[in-house]
Amino acid sequence: MTAIPKTALAGLFLLLAACAAEPQWNGSLQTLLESQPARFGTVMRDPERYRLQIIYTQIDRDAANNPSFRSFSYRVNADEYFYPASTVKLPTALIALEALQKLGIPRDAAMFTGSAADFQTSALVDDSAPDGVPSVAHYIRKILLVSDNDAFNRLYELLGQQALNEALIRHGLHNSRIVHRLESVLTPEQNLLSNPLRLEVGGRTVYEQEAVRSAKSFVAPEAELLGVAEIVGGELRQGPKDFSVKNAYSLQDQHDLLQSLLFPAAVDDKSRFEISEDDLDFVYRWMSTYPRESGITQYSNAAEYPDGYVKFLLYGGKAESIPDPIRVFNKVGDAYGFLTDAAYVVDFEHGVEFLLAATIYTNANQTFNDGEYEYDEIGLPFLRDLGQAIYEIELTRPRSHVPDLSRFSFDTRGISAEID
Repeated sequence: MTAIPKTALAGLFLLLAACAAEPQWNGSLQTLLESQPARFGTVMRDPERYRLQIIYTQIDRDAANNPSFRSFSYRVNADEYFYPASTVKLPTALIALEALQKLGIPRDAAMFTGSAADFQTSALVDDSAPDGVPSVAHYIRKILLVSDNDAFNRLYELLGQQALNEALIRHGLHNSRIVHRLESVLTPEQNLLSNPLRLEVGGRTVYEQEAVRSAKSFVAPEAELLGVAEIVGGELRQGPKDFSVKNAYSLQDQHDLLQSLLFPAAVDDKSRFEISEDDLDFVYRWMSTYPRESGITQYSNAAEYPDGYVKFLLYGGKAESIPDPIRVFNKVGDAYGFLTDAAYVVDFEHGVEFLLAATIYTNANQTFNDGEYEYDEIGLPFLRDLGQAIYEIELTRPRSHVPDLSRFSFDTRGISAEID
């Protein structure tokens, strides 16, 4: 296969450091990382300290466009905990769509959330929605576009902790748990209790749910200790932080969920999500839409929400614009010094597609909640350069058949196109 001229990549490389030598691929992620010291030297001097994990999957198509997969991993270990942060929003969104499918309720049904305890909050309006009415559909849009925390919390409350975690297990995600809302300081006991809510279609109630308490807790049975200190209530508390009461979502589970979501015909029945083709289109479309394209006024400020806002791999979370032929179907997370991204990258112009998932920990002082994390200095540049290096390899990797990627091409006119 003839290498694509570097000039064809100018739009991308303007956003990235172009001083590193072109990566060479011999089937080993470790060799790739160690051969690129300008990009990866800082992290590779002590990958254990950075709790680095990576999964890279090559995708090849046969003459009928059926995909086959070959995965490569580096330091992947389900027992090496990392805090998944917002990455848990994607499985929650998919399980919420499954729940509606089983109930026979459309995803754009109005969803009005009440409260049954003083620590709960209600949600009766959504100013960012086209009609000002909250819905599962719009919560998922907000999760995929800008990783909205409240949107996730409402889906967590719709499902409840027990049903949500039983669904994770049912789908084979055995190294994951979702046990708390985000950006809410609640106890494990409080996170067992969901809010009362109702769903309406055309002004008529089609589903009503009282406050539900999970019959069992899914927090880890043993302590998971990290760090040396934590800021709690403005005070420094010495000693490690226990993450056993926090969410968990292993990198392998993230990769496997993404593969099952995007290639359902290529995985076993257990791994597939029981949602309609229309729901799949909806999720694909909003995963790959950039905030400026959404048609949502609150996300129209490109300075606040650039194209790369929730794209860590290749774009470092900051790229002002991403070239039109490239779409990234992904979900990121960042908190406590952990940065994670699991992505399916498509370049329609050059017939490139691959899966890449990575997590890195940047918390040099080992103190949580002090805001002193090396995201900008180390974490985001590493993920950006890792995505770039894999993309460069993919550009010149021989393929027996040019993939037909039309399944992942969508109208990017935002909500207006969806409503039309």
